[in-house]
Amino acid sequence: MKIKNIFFSFVFLFALLFIGFLTNSINLLTDWWWFQELHLTDIFLKPLITQTLIGASVGIIAFLFLILNLLIASYAKIPWITFIPGQKLSITGRFITKLSIGISIVLALLLGFVSTVFWQQILLYFHQQPFGQADPIFNKDISWYVFSLPLYTLGLTIVQFLLLVATIGCGIIYTLRGSFHITQIFGSAIAKLIGAPPKKDEEITTGARLHVSFLVALFLFTIAIKTYLSMYGLLTSGSGLVFGATYTDVTVILPLLKVSAGVMAITGLFALWFGISGKRGLLLAGIGGYLLISAATGVIPSVVHRFIVAPNELVKETPFIKNNIQATQQAYGLSMVKENELSGDIELTAEDIQNNAVTINNVRLWDRGPLLSTFSQIQEIRTYYDFASIDNDRYIIDGQLRQIMLSPRELSSDSLPNKNWINERLVFTHGYGVAAGPVNQVTQEGLPVLFVKDLPPTSEKQELTVDRPEIYYGELSNDHVIVKTKAKEFDYPKGEENVSSTYAGKGGVIIDSLWKRIVYSLHFQSLKLLLSDDITTDSRILYHREIKERMTKAVPFLTFDQDPYSVIADGKLYWMADAYTISNDYPYSQPISLHGGQINYIRSAVKVVIDAYDGTITIYQADQKDPIINAYSSIFPGVFKPLSDMPDSLKSHIRYPEDIFTVQNNVYTTYHMDDPEIFYNKEDQWDIPAIAVQGEEQTTTEIPPMDPRHIIMKLPGEQQEEFILMLPFIPRGKDNLAAWMVARNDGEHYGKLSVYRFPKQKLIYGPKQVIARINQDAEIARQITLWDQRGSQVIQGPLLVIPIEASLLYVRPLYLKADSGKIPELKRVIVAYGNKIAMEPTLEQGLSRLFGTETDLTPTETTEENTTTTQTNNQSATEQELIQQANAAYEKALNALQNGDFATFGDEFQNVGDILKR
Repeated sequence: MKIKNIFFSFVFLFALLFIGFLTNSINLLTDWWWFQELHLTDIFLKPLITQTLIGASVGIIAFLFLILNLLIASYAKIPWITFIPGQKLSITGRFITKLSIGISIVLALLLGFVSTVFWQQILLYFHQQPFGQADPIFNKDISWYVFSLPLYTLGLTIVQFLLLVATIGCGIIYTLRGSFHITQIFGSAIAKLIGAPPKKDEEITTGARLHVSFLVALFLFTIAIKTYLSMYGLLTSGSGLVFGATYTDVTVILPLLKVSAGVMAITGLFALWFGISGKRGLLLAGIGGYLLISAATGVIPSVVHRFIVAPNELVKETPFIKNNIQATQQAYGLSMVKENELSGDIELTAEDIQNNAVTINNVRLWDRGPLLSTFSQIQEIRTYYDFASIDNDRYIIDGQLRQIMLSPRELSSDSLPNKNWINERLVFTHGYGVAAGPVNQVTQEGLPVLFVKDLPPTSEKQELTVDRPEIYYGELSNDHVIVKTKAKEFDYPKGEENVSSTYAGKGGVIIDSLWKRIVYSLHFQSLKLLLSDDITTDSRILYHREIKERMTKAVPFLTFDQDPYSVIADGKLYWMADAYTISNDYPYSQPISLHGGQINYIRSAVKVVIDAYDGTITIYQADQKDPIINAYSSIFPGVFKPLSDMPDSLKSHIRYPEDIFTVQNNVYTTYHMDDPEIFYNKEDQWDIPAIAVQGEEQTTTEIPPMDPRHIIMKLPGEQQEEFILMLPFIPRGKDNLAAWMVARNDGEHYGKLSVYRFPKQKLIYGPKQVIARINQDAEIARQITLWDQRGSQVIQGPLLVIPIEASLLYVRPLYLKADSGKIPELKRVIVAYGNKIAMEPTLEQGLSRLFGTETDLTPTETTEENTTTTQTNNQSATEQELIQQANAAYEKALNALQNGDFATFGDEFQNVGDILKR
């Protein structure tokens, strides 16, 4: 019975191992085919080969080292004797040998497996590139800290673990055999203190003592080396006034670490001497000396800081504050920020508004949240379509630079009305088309004007024409699908019928053999994939279709921006994303949080383009100076294409990524202070304004800081408008505006950062102050209260900070959403400048009220449904047109009153009044 149980246990264990091996093999095979389809096999093979070599090398070395030492201890010519006082235990050398082999195998496998995780550090070490900058203390190139030091520390940790295990293991074996005793090292007094019986026979312990002492010496040497390397770690750690080594670190801790490393190295030699001679005095003295220095390292620095540094902290720490400021600015790409002074005294005029018509015409009145809700209601067409996000980009429309909000219409397989394998995998395989329109235009009903809409997508603008509207790869495409099958793929509904097509691209892995069908059936755990008659040898299977997952799998060693965006170029749909190289080992640079982790170095080094139809991934190196991406380019030659190879149609849509800009702004709030004394006193520290968007649910009680926004504007001193990313600053603890930072996006200016400062002695209203004044305005408060009481919800959009010339214009859109509906409508625009505030149906009307004149900025847009009025137009209408508009608004008001829709009635009735005033 016992033999039978053992047999079944072995069978069960073998089955588990076989299933695990089979699963991993299938995953590797499907990954290989996937990388092969993308022509990125180098990224698949090189890490796999490197991990295999690392794991095998570390495992074999660990096994040989452990088993050699344990077998030496086991086969020493010393008889086995009693090892527990008062008790005898029968142990044979054969048992110890088997146990040693088993332990060595397990630990070797464990070490080998763990070490494979560090394949990137090893490859980067052998392909490291110089930074061309040295640290201020040891004068070593930054590459030493980023590429070399982490690997040395890792290697030493593994070696220490092996030595510790070997020493303990051999010590236990020798103790079991009676050939090693505590009195050999610590003496009789300590042995008695811990209850160990004295050892009489000293002659038989010489070999054991020499062996264990040799291992102890090696272990002490590794401690000495690690202590020495920890000196460099002072520059990449923070426990003082600033991150990195401070006065106390350099003048006290650094010398103590050098002495400690030297003492430990000498103690290692004493351990060897003890093994040879059996004299333990020097070894105990060395250990005592090391413990004494360790105690001093814990006490002396605090005494020096309290009595020497603290009374003169600024004087003592000034050189190290300079090191921290300089390194932090370099690590975050802030050392080349161009600073500009704005007087804040220039008053805007109607002529300034007219001269900046392109900026005004591209004010982003449609915010992402309300617009996404509106798109979902008016353009999803069917329940199984979904708009996952709104992307903001610029296009040349009719010869003018226009800011466009664009959202792909993706397929949501979870929302299919009839969910079955054929529908989910063969028929409903892709989304279709986009909805796109200008950021500043609205119909008379308060809905967005659409340049691209409906199914099939129709475009009013040639520049936004989409000839290939199918979306097989997107933000919602999580499931695998099979294309080019006998089943027709659904495109879009048309009347009582559906329009279908067959995939004509080259994306996905071709299933041209029974072997592949079997592998994919096992991988996706689908027997239907194997048995379906719809699948042919021309069929292709598309998987890893969600673009973030796709990019991360294709280039796992990069960190991606959280906001990939869609682009229309050459009649096709693409996804563009930014990828960063990061490190947490840059000396003296202040760490900051990114995506839940800590970094202290970042570069926007890579642009990734994904074809929404084929899934093709093209990787462009955007930063030629970044040593980390240059190292990866050396590791994977041919993977990173030069940015100059990117087609112009795509290059015109490159934009400065938001994540790195947010990081840089957070760092710059403190590190714009170049003067160590100002930095020390935090005299001029800034903050990013925190503004709540009213009417939207907050996920936390804490109000988040403003997000950076892409806008089109003419920078002060420049001759033409451009696409920029900007964010304002306020003084810490205050609400007035201190400055604003911009990142430029276009052409040769791409990536250049500029900061525009306002004078400290002059009050420039900040976002919070403007919002407070808006909320205190009696007319605005009355209107919002009126709307909120009539079964509607008022959504106060984000406050837009619009730089015009050397001044700032604040704009805040108001959206109205019925409690029973989900379509937010843009109903009012609040404009604030200086001490003046206006709330009008259009931005142009608000500007006219503020600046006392009428301006004509953009033409009226016409659609099939009705004549739509832009938010920057209306004042140039003829008297007859105004009468028609007033009549139309009056009729809508009466209809709303009859239907009990008091919110619309109030809105349209006020609209009548506004038109009559004009």
